[in-house]
Amino acid sequence: MARAVVIGGGIGGLSAGVALLRKGWDVTVLERAPAIEPVGSGLAIAANALKALDVIGLGDRIRALAHAEGPLGLRRADGRWLARATEEEADDAYGDSVVVLLRATLLDVLTGALAEAGGPGRLRLDTTVTEVDAERGVVRTEAGDLEADLEADLVVAADGIHSATRRALFPGHPGPVYAGVTAWRGLIPLADLKATEAQEPGTRAPSRSLVSERRDGRGALRVPRSESWDGRGALRVPRSESWGRGTVFGVHQLAGDLVYVYATDVAPPGGTAADEREELLRRFGGWHEPIPALLRAADPARITRNDVYYHATPLPAFHRGRVALVGDAAHAMTPNLGQGACQAIEDAVVLAHLADPGASGDGLAAYSAARTRRTARVVRRSMTLCRLTKWRNPAAVWLRDAGVAAASRLSPDLMLRSMDEVLRWRPPAEA
Repeated sequence: MARAVVIGGGIGGLSAGVALLRKGWDVTVLERAPAIEPVGSGLAIAANALKALDVIGLGDRIRALAHAEGPLGLRRADGRWLARATEEEADDAYGDSVVVLLRATLLDVLTGALAEAGGPGRLRLDTTVTEVDAERGVVRTEAGDLEADLEADLVVAADGIHSATRRALFPGHPGPVYAGVTAWRGLIPLADLKATEAQEPGTRAPSRSLVSERRDGRGALRVPRSESWDGRGALRVPRSESWGRGTVFGVHQLAGDLVYVYATDVAPPGGTAADEREELLRRFGGWHEPIPALLRAADPARITRNDVYYHATPLPAFHRGRVALVGDAAHAMTPNLGQGACQAIEDAVVLAHLADPGASGDGLAAYSAARTRRTARVVRRSMTLCRLTKWRNPAAVWLRDAGVAAASRLSPDLMLRSMDEVLRWRPPAEA
């Protein structure tokens, strides 16, 4: 039986491990952490990644975790809608919508699937890879005081954005560069949100009869304050991403009555604040509801901050010798399209489909050919959106928002059609 060693127990590595096991490979996944911890916050699994997960038998498990309620859209900082789409429209266009869930939940599903497909012991924790011989397929490891060499017909490098394997295989590549923005992510239990927290002093939650949709002279959808409330005075959490001047704030309710929030702002790299929740309130506290209410209810300990890096220069190939790169190790991207995890899952199923135990080099060349062009386009499109959100000039921001609103008015399915190239992808087995 052909043997594969996967470096990295994240989403890309575990997906690759499951996909290869289902193709008959003997798989070992190496993870340097002592445990797969429930770290991170939310992530999006879009229609293309759901189709990839179908190939490894996990698509329906993830769909069952969806919490979809109301339209998804783009807003201004004052709450006016610029563009919207519904679950039904997405289903009609792509056969699926998007599932936003905890990263830890997806890792649990993948870890369980790895054990189901290959039995216990497939995942080796607390194991550090110190060297990879790409030509011979030898992976040198350290686990405590023990050193061992693992021989493999295929080595899958899923060791993240700062991949040591990538640096060794492509020493002349510049690696990831700073995108110019820092990002925050957080989780807020819905039970922590109180309707009174979102009311200004001396005001009441508006009655349900006042909820209506109006347009301004530029076609932007004006959202009355009442859209943030239901008829009982309870705070609603509509799914949206809002753009300001150099700033972004996104809100998604997850299964289990959790709310996932994320934000970006233009900033020099390396910045931190003593209290990141207070920092977010300073930057976004004057935005439309429910953003201020969510931030006031947030636990500072559940807010993370990291600078955003991406591969401005694509790799010439995703393989060398017997080694294939997947996920952020191959094509790190900004989060603007919500495609980081999705592209890693695509990588995994395409690699398992094309890797040939009898002619590994040919299979890996085909994998590179299949993935380099597509992921380079996704990386570029995501960074293009990132640049638009970085605009700070008031006139430029007004023109940007007015243009999106006008285009959405003329073509109501604008949000969906703009993602056609990404979301209409299908796994190679179905082509």
